[in-house]
Amino acid sequence: MVKISDIEAGDFPLLLAPMEDVSDPPFRAVCKQNGADLMYTEFISSEGLIRKAGKSVQKLDIYDYERPIGIQIFGDKIESMREAAAIAEEANPEIIDINYGCPVKKVACKGAGAGILLDLPKMQKMTAEIVKRVNKPVTVKTRLGWDEKTIKIQEVAHRLQDAGIKALTIHGRTRKQMYKGEADWSYIAEVKNDSGIHIPIFGNGDIDSPQKASEYKYRYGVDGIMIGRAAIGYPWIFNEIKHFMETGQELAQPSLEERVKVAVRHLDFSMKWKSERQGLCEMRRHYTNYFRGLPNFKPVRTTLVGSESYMEVKETLLRIPDQFGEFVPAY
Repeated sequence: MVKISDIEAGDFPLLLAPMEDVSDPPFRAVCKQNGADLMYTEFISSEGLIRKAGKSVQKLDIYDYERPIGIQIFGDKIESMREAAAIAEEANPEIIDINYGCPVKKVACKGAGAGILLDLPKMQKMTAEIVKRVNKPVTVKTRLGWDEKTIKIQEVAHRLQDAGIKALTIHGRTRKQMYKGEADWSYIAEVKNDSGIHIPIFGNGDIDSPQKASEYKYRYGVDGIMIGRAAIGYPWIFNEIKHFMETGQELAQPSLEERVKVAVRHLDFSMKWKSERQGLCEMRRHYTNYFRGLPNFKPVRTTLVGSESYMEVKETLLRIPDQFGEFVPAY
């Protein structure tokens, strides 16, 4: 059993990555229902929380069925991060997570996210201050380094462990790579195999099938795997990985009826949590993935993303099984 402090995460936990504009409660709900063991919120600006900005505060919404769950914060100022962590703790998550991995220019180039990998002493001090400020266990998600010349992930792991974190997730790319190229898990394995590292190490990057998840589990020896983009529009990946690891067999892919059912559930929750207009808009990024592989899907997608009417979108979704018959998309 993998434990983060005293939190039981599972024998080989599958984590849902924190993804901006994706990992909201509606998306997390369908992932939890399909096997995610531990989930994180979208990353939340420390300055936004302190100022009580509406969008930042809304991201603190968590529900009992999501547990265990972590709230992830980011920022470049130590005092602001301390206070934001305390505010996040009041929402009563199981975990406070720190984002030291976001590669986006407006975050990283201001010294937050992956930008802090250029200042390891500050990273360690910030982490230690957050750990001291809250009672919940603190975890971190980071990258290998800023670029190929600054990969110091073992030093990073030791500094963070010394600062008091209880688990570390490593994305196997540098900030410079963004999401391009292949994630290099060999560095993650070096951290996991370091005799001085005693906290759980989770790997992240390029896991898009049960076969790859199983292969990477045994090749690199990580304590668990975090899944991000592969879960967008395909929350079934968590249970598919678990089934393959337990039996060596592939789980049957969801039927079109099941895909429609989950997409509608996702849509309904999105509208309830936000608003009809915002819910409709934010669901648009998911439709292509829910129905990936369907031939001649473009006209249907055009209707789904162009409509301002909930009933039209729902009716369009419900007609999909009849339109496409028994075709099962290859994911």
